[in-house]
Amino acid sequence: MLRFSSESFNQQDLEICKDQPCSTVIIDYVKAMGDTEISEKINSKIKEQIIEALFLGDDVIPTVNDIPEVATHFIMSFRDHQPDFPSELDFESYEAEVTITNPFLNENRACIEIQLYLFTGGAHGYGGTSFINFDVQTGEEIKTKDLFINYDEFEAFAETKFKEAHDIPLEDNINASGFWFDNDNFYLPESMGFDDKGLIVIYNPYEIASYAEGPVLLEIPFAEVLPFLDKQYR
Repeated sequence: MLRFSSESFNQQDLEICKDQPCSTVIIDYVKAMGDTEISEKINSKIKEQIIEALFLGDDVIPTVNDIPEVATHFIMSFRDHQPDFPSELDFESYEAEVTITNPFLNENRACIEIQLYLFTGGAHGYGGTSFINFDVQTGEEIKTKDLFINYDEFEAFAETKFKEAHDIPLEDNINASGFWFDNDNFYLPESMGFDDKGLIVIYNPYEIASYAEGPVLLEIPFAEVLPFLDKQYR
């Protein structure tokens, strides 16, 4: 049976940080255990998420293959470019934190939640949350739309729940209270996750509101989501 263990890594695990200052890198993540083939697929995706998170948003495909390597890349990026940064930005100010948890697991699917915070200079850092859902029988990622019998019907239902949660009259435009939905049309984020209570919908800063507003959260209880879920993923 699939299960998850907790793992951790930080910059002090690297030889280059034993005797000289380094940027802060904190990675707490889960590791799938159980069926080898299924676990390997899930763990490969988890590692991929960590590597992409620390690759500084470069437009090139990451060339590193493991966590220590990408942490080293992150630290050396600051060292290489330190002369270009303000003098008050020291090694400890330049930081990356990645936290990956497993908020939901049943006999059909598993959900992992990825929380990221990066500070690489500027007025503030950037934090974001995303989710990946897996078929526990195969280890394959379940695309968000495939979770639902009819995605469009669920999205319409979610819009009603969103308006109720934010005190927007049902007949009003979705941006009536200041949100930034493109073309005044409601839409769900690319990834959504689950915990034991139900569906978690998170819009990260800048997606539908300003950075100052922080993430916009909508939680829908399982009892209300269940009729929309594909039977194989209930």
